Amino acid sequence: MAVIGTGQAHGACSLLHAAGTGYGASIALDLPIIVKALDRPSKRQLEDSDDVLPAVVDAWVSNGLALPEGLEANDIHWAVASKIPKNRGLKSSAALSVAGIKALCEATNTDLSDFEIVSLSSQAQMNAGVSITGSIDDSWACLTKGWRLINANAEDIESGVVMSGPGPNPDDWIVLIAARDERKARPELENFAPLFQEFEKALIALQQGELLNCLTINGRAVCSVTNDLQGRKIANDAFINGARASGVTGSGPAVVIIIPSLVRSSAERIKSALSRLMSSDQIIETKFLSLDTDELEIE
Repeated sequence: MAVIGTGQAHGACSLLHAAGTGYGASIALDLPIIVKALDRPSKRQLEDSDDVLPAVVDAWVSNGLALPEGLEANDIHWAVASKIPKNRGLKSSAALSVAGIKALCEATNTDLSDFEIVSLSSQAQMNAGVSITGSIDDSWACLTKGWRLINANAEDIESGVVMSGPGPNPDDWIVLIAARDERKARPELENFAPLFQEFEKALIALQQGELLNCLTINGRAVCSVTNDLQGRKIANDAFINGARASGVTGSGPAVVIIIPSLVRSSAERIKSALSRLMSSDQIIETKFLSLDTDELEIE
């Protein structure tokens, strides 16, 4: 067995669910994933129950890209090491597809732009049935640092980027994740329509640069869509204990809680409260992956 290509990506959380208004945004988190393309099956069991990686290969081939020399699509096998909990709204499928595409790039000496990688990732997720919107904002957040606001109905990936930002300073904030038991079902697109005005409020907050307020408003709206009473309570209780923002990410069930790093005691109080609801391995502490000043694009 030989590793023919390796790709890396990271998880993310929602700022704005794209199903609410047609505009979506996610922000990068320090939840790494590494995907290796192999020429033989790995001895370790592959965690890809949604068949995202086969969908990646299908998208790769359907776009006219060459497979590794001497290999057919069925000859490509995978190994995955991930810190992203699956089916929680933390963009595990987007990160898996992005890292898989990057592994194929290395395996074939193919140079793709970020726009092309995001396009392939979105296509793979739709084909695998793990996204109702295309998850373009998720793919951007798993590929790059910071955040982008995406028009999910744009004609192409490049014109769909409406706004972008570096993200909050990672040193200023603690990101806690209450990764509750994985979801059993995803909401349908039509479930979001009655909450349009609430998602629009989150969109306006993001356009005004209020990222944390956007995350909170969006999370409350998602709780209403999914009738997630416990998620709403976890988010509300976090505010009582000192959080600056809190809300369900993606379609749930994970709740993301943002706490100023200067008040470490608040983070410990929130962890203690969460430990009464879930196991310790479901309580994750991480940070934003934000662009440094020298990484910002110059217009």
